[in-house]
Amino acid sequence: MTSTQTRQGSDFAELSKLVKDAGLLDRRRKFYAVKISLNLLAFAGGWVAFAHLGDSWWQLFLAAFFAMMFTQLSFIGHDAGHKQIFRGRRANDVTGFVHGGLTGLSYGWWIGTHTRHHANPNHEDEDPDVNLAALIFTKAQGAERRGFLRWMAKYQAFLFFPLLLLEGLNLHVSSVTAMFQRGFKRRKLEAALMLAHVAAYLTAVFVVLSPGVGFVFIAVHQCLWGVYMGCSFAPNHKGMPTLSAGHKLDFLRKQVLTSRNVRGGPVVDFALGGLNYQIEHHLFPSMARPNLKHAQVIVREFCAKHGIDYAQCGWAASYGYVLRHLHEVGAPLRARPVGAR
Repeated sequence: MTSTQTRQGSDFAELSKLVKDAGLLDRRRKFYAVKISLNLLAFAGGWVAFAHLGDSWWQLFLAAFFAMMFTQLSFIGHDAGHKQIFRGRRANDVTGFVHGGLTGLSYGWWIGTHTRHHANPNHEDEDPDVNLAALIFTKAQGAERRGFLRWMAKYQAFLFFPLLLLEGLNLHVSSVTAMFQRGFKRRKLEAALMLAHVAAYLTAVFVVLSPGVGFVFIAVHQCLWGVYMGCSFAPNHKGMPTLSAGHKLDFLRKQVLTSRNVRGGPVVDFALGGLNYQIEHHLFPSMARPNLKHAQVIVREFCAKHGIDYAQCGWAASYGYVLRHLHEVGAPLRARPVGAR
């Protein structure tokens, strides 16, 4: 190992000590107790209101409310998967499985996929979040597309938000198909939770609502949930540098240079579930959500001191960067071949 690599490797150790000495790696159980309780109370209250309102098109407002609640519950599942809530794995897993059951997602599938993402963010070969059928994130990926997927890649910047309408369905389908994969852990538990969710959800909808209103309710709920989920995760890395095999970045620089923070205060903190502090989250994935904003001050100053680019922008601007990047990597596919008329 060269002296430069040794120095870079010690940079994260120095930063970790600063963060630990500030007490920012401590658990925040009271925060999560209040947050989870309020989420579950609001979720239960929504279903009480649903039953009280009855067969009415006004239920579509509740469909939007449940889209928000499904995402907020998913944020808790995310935090549990990173052991942000409890110190031990068992208590976090119980929390994660419960919230996965409430939203109809496989907690085990998400853990496996998300762990690979954290290990190699924006790596074109090893990050599952940049290896999607519907989108391309590098020009090399575009060159491999054929047929309808190639056409989608050409115009993906225009299709991005419409595609998010299907993200909720995609999450459900991915959760189910993962259970049939070899080596999937806790298959029976996950299957039971998924079946219970589907049975309870469909029973509630079609006992209270007529078929026409019920199908529209499901469509609005699932589509808006997909948009909210996609808008929560897309700004974090899309449009940031992508890595390939053989890169020489150390852990600190790999995580910081491929991530983007979104500023905006308490409203954005709530709306994005703490994911707006993506740089700090990637550096310290087990850090409790309310500590991330305090860690940001330390990390940003540390990066400035060591000449490490630290990306941060507003919420609207972050989507602009995402769409611009999608448009740029699809440009070669839109170019007219030489000699074509």
